[in-house]
Amino acid sequence: MPGARAFFDSNILLYLLSADDRKADRAEGLLAQGGTISVQVLNEFAAVASRKIGMTWGEIREALDPIRSVCEVVPVTVETHDQALELAARHGWHIYDALIISSALRAECSTLYSEDLHDGQRVGPLRIVDPFAART
Repeated sequence: MPGARAFFDSNILLYLLSADDRKADRAEGLLAQGGTISVQVLNEFAAVASRKIGMTWGEIREALDPIRSVCEVVPVTVETHDQALELAARHGWHIYDALIISSALRAECSTLYSEDLHDGQRVGPLRIVDPFAART
């Protein structure tokens, strides 16, 4: 059903590779339920996995295959870019964060899982959730 989907920021995917078992398990559990990511998320994952973790391109492809099998991958279009520029100007966000939010909005997702954005913030129908934040 549109609007009942989750969107995952690249940091959630990267926690699959983490030595922090709690965060790795949480990320795996969320991703196992499926959701949506953008091509930008794939690219950010690949860049960090290569540069900071030292994975080979083959290892990166192998890590991304199961993610791509459970998540819908949406493109970053000119319309996504234009909306992101408006969001960045209005909220003072970095353009890459605004692109993630724009992609989630355009995909009609209701939840954006991200550790990098403000937990609980709403952007229209989209709610940002830090899945690692302590809940009271």
